[in-house]
Amino acid sequence: MAERETVTGQSEAGRAPLPLGVPRVWRPGAKTVPLDRDEMLRYLGYHGQKIEPELAERIDAVAADAVTRTAPAGIWAVFPRGMAYDTPVKREHPVSANQKVKREHPVSANQTPVVAGHIALEGTALALTGRDIFRHLKDARYVAVLAVTLGMASEQRLRVLSSQNPLEGAVFDAACSALVESAADALNCEIEAAAQATGLSCNTRFSPGYGDLPLAVQPTVLATLNATRLCGITATPTNLLMPTKSITAFIGLFEGDPHSSDAVRSCAGCRVASGCPFRTRGAHCW
Repeated sequence: MAERETVTGQSEAGRAPLPLGVPRVWRPGAKTVPLDRDEMLRYLGYHGQKIEPELAERIDAVAADAVTRTAPAGIWAVFPRGMAYDTPVKREHPVSANQKVKREHPVSANQTPVVAGHIALEGTALALTGRDIFRHLKDARYVAVLAVTLGMASEQRLRVLSSQNPLEGAVFDAACSALVESAADALNCEIEAAAQATGLSCNTRFSPGYGDLPLAVQPTVLATLNATRLCGITATPTNLLMPTKSITAFIGLFEGDPHSSDAVRSCAGCRVASGCPFRTRGAHCW
């Protein structure tokens, strides 16, 4: 008899359940989210220059303060990947009287943008548009949605330091950026472990703002996970996350080898590539 899928998203021959549409709150232990000092220095623009002992000591003191003031927390849920289709919108380019061809015309800021892909998640209001997220998730069986934050205590401390001591504020900001990435990595590992227990494989996480996936999806992500109530994450009117040291992302779960969009690990299509501070010094954000 052929295996049939249960409501938990596994075959009857699977080893562990994968509940679908059920948000799971994640609160790691202190050692689960270590501070990567090299990553912190990279955010500060360090690329091998000498650091005087006095400055190094000051940096380490601020970094230690950042660790004590963060309270990493997250939430994640898995949903079946629903409808996925590629429907680019083409516009007729103005042509002269003796021309008969039609060409795709670049749209201006006040026109409807070209939509090159659409991914829906079953049981949610999430509709993800863009070439990159379409390539990233179109072959996935399920999609994990996650949100992670360092909490408001670090946000409040960052505001105080930024106004009172810009140098320490910059170090604290870099330390928190490294810490929230570490937290996202740790939650990513938990999702991968849950997927592997059901025989599924994962691709890399893909966040709003990567490639051409718009930030406008952030409020729907938070609502889908109930992240405001469970983790205290909100979105501003411009779709930025608060606390600022927060991350949302999507991970594809596959039967077989995972597929991924090149945009996740490249600068191609990034909305801030032209003014990226990492690129100006020969580095990158990934």
